[in-house]
Order: sequence, then C-alpha cells, then structure tokens
Amino acid sequence: MKPSGFMGGLYVVSEWIMRFSLVNLQWVVFNLPIALLLISMLYVEKTEDLFYLAVPLILLVPVLFFPATTAMFAKTREWVREAEEERESRKYVSYYKENYMTSLLAGFVFVALWGVWLADIYYFSDRNQVIMNLFVVMGILLFIFTVNFFSVSAHYNMKLRGLLRQAFFITVGSPLLFLAVSVTSGIVLYISLYVFPIIIPLFSGSLLAFLAFSAFYRLYLKIIAKKLNP
Repeated sequence: MKPSGFMGGLYVVSEWIMRFSLVNLQWVVFNLPIALLLISMLYVEKTEDLFYLAVPLILLVPVLFFPATTAMFAKTREWVREAEEERESRKYVSYYKENYMTSLLAGFVFVALWGVWLADIYYFSDRNQVIMNLFVVMGILLFIFTVNFFSVSAHYNMKLRGLLRQAFFITVGSPLLFLAVSVTSGIVLYISLYVFPIIIPLFSGSLLAFLAFSAFYRLYLKIIAKKLNP
C-alpha cells in the first residue's frame, strides 16, 4: 500500500525520478560509442581527423541510436498510458530487441535525410543567406519529423513505410503538435546543453521522449474521438 499525504507525494516524485533516470541511463549505455565519438570530435585539430571520426559515427547512428531511442519512447508510452495498460510493464531491453530491425532501417533513412541537410547547410552557409535560413527552417521540420517518428514507431505496429507516412502527416498536418514538440524539445535541449549539462545522462533523453509522446498521444486521442463521434 502506497503512503498518503506528504509522504505519498514524495514517494510519487521519487518513483518518477527513478523511472526517468533508469531508462535514460540505459539509453546512454546503448549509445556510449556514439557519445565517445562526439566527444572526440570536439577535440580534433585537423579536418581529416574529423572525417575519420564522422564515418563510424554515421554508421553507428542507425545501428545504436535509433533502436535505443525507439525503445526509450516505447517505455515512455507505458507511462503515458499507464491507466489504460492492462499488461505488465516490459523491460527496456525487450522493446530494444522487438523493434530493432525496423528502427535500424529507419535509421538509415533518417541518416540519409540529415546527411543531405548537413551538406546543404555546409554548401550555402557562406553563399546565400536567404537559402541558408530556409534550410534552417527545414532542419527544424526534420527534427520534429524525426521525433514524431519515434512516437509513431512506439505506438503503432506498422511497416516502415507506414510509420514514415504517419509521422510525416502529423508533422505537417498538426500545427499544435508541431508547436508542442518544438517548444518542449527546445526547452529540454537548452537546459541540458547550457544550464545543467549534468542532467544529460540522467534525464534529458527520457524527459524529451516523455513530453513528445505525451503531445503525440493527446493528438491521437483527439483523432480517435472524432472518428467515434463525427
């Protein structure tokens, strides 16, 4: 039996802190090689060294980052739908294994999209400011599309093409979801990078995933309600 009153509130807070930190730490462990490469890139002195580090980084993102992040979104889906869930909570590793192949293939698709975007940013950075600003906006769109894909992938049991299509439609077709994911993600990233970097291994990823999926799930419920009550 859970305690009530002040102790009950303290218990709930500590439980949520444990949830966020445990999943975030697991996510960090799975992405540790990527983190080490990114840290190494900050200290390179020669451009060719940066290239040598970028190649394994690009290869590892689909293999490690996408399956690990999809699993993290699947865990946050459990928390958001806790009152509706009938089955027992599953382990992070279970989601990681279950969605690995779809996440891996999605990773290659998004690496290609982000690669084209980065190449365009590099090319136009000192050539055309108007086009450069356009690509910055496209980068924000691509970021929200990527985050929404993780939410969709965690919620729907579809093939990759269907997941990509669904994520694209909610990205361009729901301004409120776009705004919610943009603002919450921006706040979490800003605090993590510039205010309290110590929270990166503890809360940043899982908190961003929880807020993004919460916004997505609210939209999902509205869509279902409209279908049931046209």
